[in-house]
Amino acid sequence: MKTPVKPALEESGDAMTRRRVLSWLSGFGLFGSLIITALSNLIFIKPRATYGQPNRFSIGKPEDFPPGARVSLDTRRVCIVRDGDKVAAISTTCTHLGCIISVSETGFSCPCHGSRYDQDGNVTGGPAPRALPWFQVSLAPNGEIEVDKDTEIEAGNYLRV
Repeated sequence: MKTPVKPALEESGDAMTRRRVLSWLSGFGLFGSLIITALSNLIFIKPRATYGQPNRFSIGKPEDFPPGARVSLDTRRVCIVRDGDKVAAISTTCTHLGCIISVSETGFSCPCHGSRYDQDGNVTGGPAPRALPWFQVSLAPNGEIEVDKDTEIEAGNYLRV
């Protein structure tokens, strides 16, 4: 009887068999998924806090706001009111649903749902449940006006400059 002839590669043991290829691919896949999992966990652990604008900020010198001025700073959501030698900061965020309100001839008006406020931020019409908050205004050592949106004050309290 004749014995079957084996190729030379199989005899030397360096042959890449199907089992060895599948084992190598499986090991590579498991190692790759381990690396991806480790990186994902490291990214997940790092806090993704996004900090908004500071709630205490400078708006400029008192001379920048002439008497009788009502300047709306939309990026800060505040309106600076100058009445003679007094300055105040009133929120321009509607107390109904948080829309940015605009300064009008009679006070403030919300374009979203029609809330109306008088010059002092008191509700005169619409669905707004309460008046606009007033924020603490102070004079910094460098002579600039600072607004602190973390501190609400009673309506009608002005800073004398």
